[in-house]
Amino acid sequence: MINCLIIDDEPFARELLEGYIAKIPSLNLVASCEHVFDALEVMQQKVDLVFSDINMPQVNGIEFIRSLHNPPYVIFVTAYPNYALEGFELDALDYIVKPVSFPRFLKAVNKALAILNTRPTIVAPPAPEFLFVKEGNSLQRVLFDEIYYIEGMKDYIKIILKNRVIVTYLRMNRIEDQLPADRFTRIQKSYIVKVDAIKAISGNEAELYDLREKLPIGKQHKEALLARFGL
Repeated sequence: MINCLIIDDEPFARELLEGYIAKIPSLNLVASCEHVFDALEVMQQKVDLVFSDINMPQVNGIEFIRSLHNPPYVIFVTAYPNYALEGFELDALDYIVKPVSFPRFLKAVNKALAILNTRPTIVAPPAPEFLFVKEGNSLQRVLFDEIYYIEGMKDYIKIILKNRVIVTYLRMNRIEDQLPADRFTRIQKSYIVKVDAIKAISGNEAELYDLREKLPIGKQHKEALLARFGL
């Protein structure tokens, strides 16, 4: 098990990496920090791998890693490719430019696994059964089986579950990247639906099990939706 730490001042970036890490059994997320000063306290315990942004206030990621006497392995995750040379001069394992896709993240993690020699290289990610979303000041674990559909509302999304509704500050494309494509499908610009939750398709509307409401189906998504059911 690799104990890892996230350092990034952007909430969306932290949430994305937290979701990716949750998909890989070999990784154990010790903490997700907004500031390097918080990270310094966390690193009093055993941390094997750090995912760090670079351009952060007060002390940037490169300066922070350089200041450590015995730094752990680091993978820099940043929106600025011009820092790559400095990053590799610190013997960084990898340098990922945002936005981070899961395959690119997995490639970097495989490199870390090979070097740390704690687990064999991951050929493919395990089938995830959940994701984490931020609700208030906490991260909520959401099981895929409990999701009926997700509705986009500009910069927010509304996740409709069996027993409750979660509203979180997240864009639709970000949540869509974290959902298994074989179990969820976008039926309209503002709606992602669990395929197994669809009871009937009537015209340009989808009726869901256990719910009285019907959701609109966009013209550009209807053909792909019907193909899911061999229609």
